[in-house]
Amino acid sequence: MMTFLLNALQASWDLLNQASLYILCGLLVGGMLKVFLSPAYVATHLGTGRYRSVFKAALLGIPIPLCSCGVLPAAASLKKQGANNGATTAFLISTPESGVDSIFITWALLDPLMTVARPVSAFISALSAGLAENFFNPPAPASKIKADLSCPIDNCCDGIDCSPEEHKNHHSFGERCQAGIRFAGGELWAELAGWFFAGILLAGLITVLVPDDMISRYLGGGISSMLLMLLFGIPLYICATASTPIAAALILKGVSPGTALVFLLVGPATNVTSLSVLVGILGKRASALYLSSIAVISVLCGLILDAIYLSLGISAVAVAGQAGEVIPKAIMLAATILLLILSIQPLSAIFKGLISGKNGCGCATSCSSGYEHGTTHTDYQQNILPMNNNRTTSKEKQK
Repeated sequence: MMTFLLNALQASWDLLNQASLYILCGLLVGGMLKVFLSPAYVATHLGTGRYRSVFKAALLGIPIPLCSCGVLPAAASLKKQGANNGATTAFLISTPESGVDSIFITWALLDPLMTVARPVSAFISALSAGLAENFFNPPAPASKIKADLSCPIDNCCDGIDCSPEEHKNHHSFGERCQAGIRFAGGELWAELAGWFFAGILLAGLITVLVPDDMISRYLGGGISSMLLMLLFGIPLYICATASTPIAAALILKGVSPGTALVFLLVGPATNVTSLSVLVGILGKRASALYLSSIAVISVLCGLILDAIYLSLGISAVAVAGQAGEVIPKAIMLAATILLLILSIQPLSAIFKGLISGKNGCGCATSCSSGYEHGTTHTDYQQNILPMNNNRTTSKEKQK
């Protein structure tokens, strides 16, 4: 038993060592996005246009590092500011399926082809769902949307009493970068840390525990293995970053890259809790389109990816993790130590939350990742769902 645990921990450590530098790079980019790109401000582009708004929303969601739990407050904010259902749906899919952090770690643990296939597939699935929603339910002509121009750094002004030109002088470029770094190492990593380390540990267990022949027999490729992965991934809660080491471990055990891609798309974008909240935000029909589009597009992309690997003669097992090997070991170890230091506070908060039973979604902080502080699933049940019911009641009164 002790030998098994040591082998699992060794496998987990190896994955952590390969991924840490890329996680730090992804967090840094995510922090810069927070201070230089406000989702509320971009919402001005998502309310008008039956199809163009969906394209913008799907593209916007690709780099933003939010999980399927954390994306809900940001999407609700976009919806309240006038984003149509199709654009909101696209944002809800592309954001948790991808992210700069998960793109970096995909490069480190998998290979360049999967690194490209993952965000492209996320964009296609988001675009398909959003277009389908706006096709079957055309958005009403939207009035001019009032953008939220409040300062994303320290809320020094609301953007109403001072013009954007004036506000540019409130913070220097260096101050913005410092705020982005603080956000990356604080709130952003606090949301991801628990799930990331859970994924690392689970990947180590899979590496040691699961026999290679069993994985290759059931998940070696083809539509049947992808359907099995759908059944496994849809109810599971896991963020895009945490799903990557698990996918790497599965590929090394013989899972086809296409089947692993299905897991990378479906796992982060869906879980039982967030689906129940989506019904309140979008309605039943849009939620059904959301789920069916993710399932269909992920399987199609998985089949195409397997065909590409086969046609190019690339072995996913042979090339997995090669990108991380070009980094000197001393730098990788230093990045791992820094990441572990940054993880002390969020992991402590998670353990305290588990003991007290107050943390429902597993995040060390609120799931808003800074977009709407303090929002929880309970808040959604109390605020968003009644808001949706009130809209329905108003429609009935008009009839």
